[in-house]
Amino acid sequence: MTLLPRFRISLPAAAIAILMAGALFAAVANPFHMMEGWAKLPDGRKIGATGAVSVDRSGNVWVFERCGENSCAGSSVAPILKFDSNGKLLTSFGAGMFVYPHGLYLDREGNVWVSDGLGKDGKGQQVFKFSPEGKLLLTLGKAGLAGSGPDTFNQPSSIAVAGNGDIFVGDGHGGESNARVVKFSKDGKFIKEWGKKGTGPGEFETPHTMAFDSTGRLFVGDRGNGRIQIFDQNGKYLTEWKQFGRASGMFIDAKDNIYVTDSQSNEKNNPGFIQGIRVGSTKDGVVRMHIPAIGPEQSPTSVTEGVAADAQGNVYGAETRSQNLRKYMRN
Repeated sequence: MTLLPRFRISLPAAAIAILMAGALFAAVANPFHMMEGWAKLPDGRKIGATGAVSVDRSGNVWVFERCGENSCAGSSVAPILKFDSNGKLLTSFGAGMFVYPHGLYLDREGNVWVSDGLGKDGKGQQVFKFSPEGKLLLTLGKAGLAGSGPDTFNQPSSIAVAGNGDIFVGDGHGGESNARVVKFSKDGKFIKEWGKKGTGPGEFETPHTMAFDSTGRLFVGDRGNGRIQIFDQNGKYLTEWKQFGRASGMFIDAKDNIYVTDSQSNEKNNPGFIQGIRVGSTKDGVVRMHIPAIGPEQSPTSVTEGVAADAQGNVYGAETRSQNLRKYMRN
């Protein structure tokens, strides 16, 4: 099993120690402070469980939340929200369309991709593409129907879109759901899939989050196995990293800085690691910063699942259990 990417690099001993030992993350810097009450919703509306967040090229922050609760079933609230960098709500859409909002991804054209992770009453188990204005452009999967075929999903968790428009869906959320990556052409035609339940290379427990680096490598946060697996766009396994913990959310910016949320690690399921947001680089895999979860180390009160960063290096954390959206600013 390889922890380091397959580059010819030379790392100092201290960096290697931090890279390979989760227990040493306490020594990694946290150059951020949190802004309380950043996102503002109108008319007393509260934000719900929020598992996904991203930032567009204009610095606006997009969020996919669960209608003020932990589900959108039966709700008339719009769960796709767009804020400016000061937390002002600019637009919202998607009311009445979703059961269980989960993944969100912004492509190079600014289109908004989201996944609905559960099915109920003829809705859910699908992936949707919207224009930035909220026009529905493409739908993948069959509404309310769980499956493992080329046109069905079972708890789709994540989406990533390559530079040529090819679509990748991380299909599965643990348990009896699927455990695969499904690749489609830009117009939604099935190309291939890879992966199954397991712990080996190219196998998954939970393909919970995905992102591309500048070279086109696909990073898949295999949360249940406590690792990030890295593939080429044909599904060829390249390597895996465990130094970022149990990856729930992931964001790679234009400079190949990688931001990874760990919302599950503890001494029982991932000894030596603590929860929070780890920041490093896809170029060498070294973790250089860590924003710890709020509260006691083994039972934090605020756990981040989704993550994104703006051009200034400010970090946005989407929280499910504590139903929040936080902004962390560089000191």
